Amino acid sequence: MELHGALNDFKRSQGDPRRFPGERRSTTGLFSGLDDRLVHVAPDGSISDYSYPLSGVAGIERSRFGLEFDGETHWFDDGDQRYIEDTAVVETVHEVAGYGCTQYDLAVDRGHVTHFVLDDAATGVDASIKACFGFAPEGRASRIGQLWHGDAVEVYHDSERDFVAASTEISVSGQVPERFEELLEPEPAPFPRSEDDDRYEEARLSPITMVEFELTGSAPNATIATLLTEASHRDDALERVRSNAMAHSDRESIVDAGHSQARDRLPDATSGIDRGFADLRALCLLRSSTGARIAGPEFDPFYRYSGGYGYTWFRDDAEISRFLLDADERTGLGLDSWHEASARFYADTQRADGTWPHRVWPYNGRLAPGWANGRLEEANTADYQADQTASVAAFLATYLRRVDAGDERVHETLTSALKGMDATLADDGLPERVQNAWENMTGRFTHTTATFLEAYAAIARAPVGEDVAAHARAQATRVYKALDDLWVPDRGCYAMRLDGDDLDDRLDGSTLALASAHCEYDAIRTVDDDRLDRLVSHVETTLDGLYRDPEGPIEGLARFEDDPWRVREQTDAKIWTVTTAWGAHAAVELRDLLAANGHDRAAEFDDRARALLALVAPGGSLRRPGAYLPEQLFDDGTPDSATPLGWPHAIRLATASALEAAETVESSAADASGRAASHE
Repeated sequence: MELHGALNDFKRSQGDPRRFPGERRSTTGLFSGLDDRLVHVAPDGSISDYSYPLSGVAGIERSRFGLEFDGETHWFDDGDQRYIEDTAVVETVHEVAGYGCTQYDLAVDRGHVTHFVLDDAATGVDASIKACFGFAPEGRASRIGQLWHGDAVEVYHDSERDFVAASTEISVSGQVPERFEELLEPEPAPFPRSEDDDRYEEARLSPITMVEFELTGSAPNATIATLLTEASHRDDALERVRSNAMAHSDRESIVDAGHSQARDRLPDATSGIDRGFADLRALCLLRSSTGARIAGPEFDPFYRYSGGYGYTWFRDDAEISRFLLDADERTGLGLDSWHEASARFYADTQRADGTWPHRVWPYNGRLAPGWANGRLEEANTADYQADQTASVAAFLATYLRRVDAGDERVHETLTSALKGMDATLADDGLPERVQNAWENMTGRFTHTTATFLEAYAAIARAPVGEDVAAHARAQATRVYKALDDLWVPDRGCYAMRLDGDDLDDRLDGSTLALASAHCEYDAIRTVDDDRLDRLVSHVETTLDGLYRDPEGPIEGLARFEDDPWRVREQTDAKIWTVTTAWGAHAAVELRDLLAANGHDRAAEFDDRARALLALVAPGGSLRRPGAYLPEQLFDDGTPDSATPLGWPHAIRLATASALEAAETVESSAADASGRAASHE
């Protein structure tokens, strides 16, 4: 998003009780792009790229489509959207001047096609599509040039060159970007813009191009294609964009291409986890060819309200990787290539001291802007998120145990990660003062401690050398015992953090990680009865204390007590899909831990897990169109922040698979019991 776009949105959104002015939201609309290009299709049909973190090319900043007939252009407004079957093909149905126009969008590799077709009532109508594109090659809004190649347009800055072509004859004109004085006006500038403003060079020195192309055939239709390239051969790129437009000149060709892409990129989840395809599609949209994922589509590129979202965090990504590993093991999704790519990416991006930095660009693994890189700086401050290193270590250990025990590079990476964790584990058995999972404070956190417990236990279970396993077991036991220092007896829960000598006893959704950490520990050493009782109390207290059921269409878990972030005019903390899904997963994990230890309350947590999971399941109240899970929602159901967010989709998938696996076991046991009775 360039400054002009942010300023225009600021003008449109100022004073809105549910919008943060100046953002580039994806809370409405749907995405296409299971490869390196991520294209957002808004309800009005306009398309824009969120591709840079996944591919290194920026593409389309903004666009608009309209239907022209009888000399008048009717710009598309809000349409009805859906995905076509189990694909990433987006269908948008417009009603324009008494006619129906259906739009189909599909992004494949670095190309994107948009097909338009008028309904039967428009037979014989002489109509065309006007398409206005504002490109931002290399993220630039100025010093842009255009080349007009007769039936195609090239927009360029330096190395990035973006192309447009159509399946029917086109005409091209330039558009003038907003002038300084217009940006200072109180009202947003119109888009499309005026023509070339009487200066001959304007049409060729602008990021904005207008293309008009005819709709032809008995059912008037046509396709426009765009292609993002980086220092490519011009003739080859022109041939590709022209071929894309012609090869996808009808609905059937686009839908067939969408099915082919989905088969190549996604496993068949329809016969496995409850409607798991929607979660896998969302996760694949956020995935780069390296295997790394962005947290979510970038909605705040100017860091106006956050630190940005279009990056790979090693916490989020490793947690997603491990949840996918769990779901795959239970249901046979066939995600081996995903697991291998994740392990390779973590090995490639590990620092010499065994840790991982705050965040990186997913398309190349290089360091991205961040604020928690204390271990890269000479001062080596508390501005380091140790849970990220622990989360990666836990995944790598599980990867060795379940996928490839002989991967020598992963063995080396894991051994180094163990040393990196040891370096930030204090003498008392708790991690040192660091930043937390929510990235808004420092301290000695229960969540960080839980990730260390889980990682050490996972390494002890992995097919590693006995000396490594023995050391990891000893460290896990140290952490297990040290957790007592974080217990708050008056509240019956573990504290959010130890802040100096003071216990911050607020309830924190991230502390639900204790359930899975103790499941992992129980595989190497038995969790004692007192700890089981504390875990039961903690999970109950946290779920009850963070649960919100406001008047309105949604309910779920807040992030932590007294969370003030992005509430706008709302009094109470917002509901988060991450913590709601995390609550369901923690309940499942605690159920299994209690059952394995003969505890009589296991069934209660099965019920709690199913109730929470229903909120984030397909059809749940926290799901948005496209089956997306946004990071947060206002009490009236308005989604906010990154949409879709990868983390809750992965948690949902793993939790659903665990509950379905339990149902299968129970059903098999009941069948066996019935057969035995009949035989007798």
